[in-house]
Amino acid sequence: MASYNRVTLLGNLGQDPELRYTQNQTPVTSFSIATTEFRNSTDGNKQTITDWHRVVVWGRQAENCGKYLRKGQSVFIEGKLRTRTWESQDGKKHRTTEVVAILVQFMSQQNERRGSPAAKDSRPRQDFSANDPTLGNGQ
Repeated sequence: MASYNRVTLLGNLGQDPELRYTQNQTPVTSFSIATTEFRNSTDGNKQTITDWHRVVVWGRQAENCGKYLRKGQSVFIEGKLRTRTWESQDGKKHRTTEVVAILVQFMSQQNERRGSPAAKDSRPRQDFSANDPTLGNGQ
């Protein structure tokens, strides 16, 4: 039986990315992005629905995300869903589903189009392919 696990998102960062390193010194960055959908409710009013997605990025791409991405910036993510479980120090079991990024593309910020002082940021918009060791194309 065939299966396919692919996620494509275009959204805005909710906070600055968090870059850290595993015990083997593999870089990993995590951040959340918001996607917003607009639709009309049954009574004709416009509704705004915002969903939050946790994203994990590995390898050199993780370092670049940590270096260049900032809260509020638009980002295009292509990846796969991964659910993981762990037990905290107090013995509670936790479970989370996140997007493991295969591709991260930095999009232009709104303030770049407006010419604001923040637009003077020299960080390049870049496209990086992931080096996620769990994907078989590891670092």
